[in-house]
Amino acid sequence: MDFKTAVTTCLVKKYANFNGRASRSEFWWFYLACFVINSVVNIVAQAIGDAGSILSLIACLALLIPSLAAGCRRLHDINKTGWIQLVGLIPLIGIIILIVLWIKEPVEPNNYQ
Repeated sequence: MDFKTAVTTCLVKKYANFNGRASRSEFWWFYLACFVINSVVNIVAQAIGDAGSILSLIACLALLIPSLAAGCRRLHDINKTGWIQLVGLIPLIGIIILIVLWIKEPVEPNNYQ
């Protein structure tokens, strides 16, 4: 899956869809897009001052649901439940565990279709 297809899939077709599976390429291209969007919005927010904090908040909230949905679908691809994302609330160790899980190869047979 290429960059444009992954972003379109996650932001338009499956915005809040926590069911199904997401390939590694879909997941990582989407997270790259989120990183770029957040970086650009933060640079613009720094430039325009106080109103920029509202712009930054809107961008973060707009990307929150699709980011969680893509992470959940990626975990489904390795036959794990999406609730494992709650491990990310543990400082540092939780994020490392999630990254390791997101990098794993897909598992067959899989309970999630």
